[in-house]
Order: sequence, then C-alpha cells, then structure tokens
Amino acid sequence: MIESQCPVCSIQGLPFLQAKDYNRRISTERFLYYKCPSCGLIYLLNVPEDLGKYYPADYYTIPNDRESLLANSAREQYKLEIVQQFINMGRILEIGPALGTFAFLAKQSGFDVDVIEMDKQCCHFIQNELGIRAIQSDVPMAALAGLSGYNVITLWQVIEHLPDPWSVLKVAVEKLLPGGILVISAPNPDAFQFRIFGRFWTHIDAPRHVELIPILLLKHYMDSLGLKAILITTKDSGSLGWNIFGWQVSLMNFFTNRIARFIMRILGLVLSIVISPIERRDGRGSAYTIVFQKE
Repeated sequence: MIESQCPVCSIQGLPFLQAKDYNRRISTERFLYYKCPSCGLIYLLNVPEDLGKYYPADYYTIPNDRESLLANSAREQYKLEIVQQFINMGRILEIGPALGTFAFLAKQSGFDVDVIEMDKQCCHFIQNELGIRAIQSDVPMAALAGLSGYNVITLWQVIEHLPDPWSVLKVAVEKLLPGGILVISAPNPDAFQFRIFGRFWTHIDAPRHVELIPILLLKHYMDSLGLKAILITTKDSGSLGWNIFGWQVSLMNFFTNRIARFIMRILGLVLSIVISPIERRDGRGSAYTIVFQKE
C-alpha cells in the first residue's frame, strides 16, 4: 500500500487532485496529489523514483557567456534587494541557482557565494563563466554536509521540487550563522489562481513539484527550528511576475493546438491585468517570498 500520511504531521492525507505533466508534456502519466486535513500541505503521492527524467536537457537555456547573462539580469535584481534589506555582506549559499543570475549579482555586490545545483551544464557555466564555486548534486542534504558558516541561504522557487524539503531545511538551519537569514520563495497553494485552474494550474507542475507548502505551515515549521519570519509577502517583483506567468501558461495547458495556445497566452496577459487587484491582496498571489532570521 502506498504511504499516504502527511510528511509533516503524519496525519492521514486525503485525495486532492490528479494531474498530468501539462506544462511540458514529457509523459502522459497521471500523478496523484493528497492534501493534509490538518496542516494543509499538498503532496505528491506517487513520486517517481527518477525525477531527473522529467527535467529535459533543454530545461535551462545556457547563455553563451557572462555578458549574455548580465543582459537579462534585471528581472532578478529584486532578489538581491530583498537580501540587502537585512544583510549587506558575508557568505551566501544558493540552493538551486539554475543559470546563476542571482548568485552572480550577489557576487558583484561583494558577497562570497557558493551554490548547489543538480544540472551539470548549469554548474559548468556557473563555475567557469561566473567564477562561483558550484557543487553539483541532486541531494542537497549530502552537499550541505561539508558546508557551514553562511550569513544567507536562499531557495528561490526550489523547495517545491525537493522530495524531502523538511530535512533539507533542518540541515540548512544548522549551516546558518546566528543572525543569518534563510530566504524561501515558492508557489502559494492558497493562491486565487489555484481555485480557478485546479489541476491545470501551472504551479502544480506535476511531477516536478512534489510539495506545495502553505505559508502558515512553513512559518510554524521554521519557528520550531528557531527561525523567526521577518518578511512575508506575495507582492515582491518575482511573485507578481509569477501571477502573469500563471494566467498565461495555465490557460495554455487546456490546449495542444499551437494557435489556440498562442491565443491563450495573449488572453492570459490581459486577464492578469484585470485580476491583479485580487491577486495583490495578501496571501492570494501565485507565489510567496519569506525571509527567516536565525536567533
């Protein structure tokens, strides 16, 4: 029998929805998500043994060089601004940096930066083009084992991809210096869009998104580890961008025809503007960003 207890509170979860890989259509499998009636966690029940095969070779488009990366870096400047509200210097560890844009911006601002990334090509680019230490691993806990002493640890839209995010968070807290901050951004399961689109919501992203964590659950869990939430928002630049993306891609997920998908993309942009007053309300956006501080 497949284990269906909540990974956090061990209460029996309830069937919530079934979804396919509507975003990338790598497979036609059905994936079953459960929801905990106590803490609200939404989690994938039938997690594939080899999640890596759902990340195709072209999952990331590697830039030609550092200059090409910088040319498109403005959209990630907000991440550095969030960090610098609380800490302006020291050591940063980014888990899941993708192409390394934020990591490089942080390095340029004077931070000493390390990254942990599962994609081999991304690691090669970050290490050789950006001059940042890149540890290749799809098991963050193992990669974290030999590291310590960070002022900042970040997971930008990463935690939902981890099969065991709770253990990763525990180890990350151990590696954080007193007064240091842990920054987490993730899809928001309480989002207005989720109510509209259900299994077609792009931020389900089955099976790559293994767990969707409510804001309050994450806050309570980090409280138990001795970290205090000093910023909770669904209105930062990145989260607002995910609202637009959510409308466009979620509508596209209903169709396979190229013309229909193009029309839905345009319609999604229009709807994102019309619905923005609702999504800008606290806790209703498609994504959240939380900054925790270690006492």
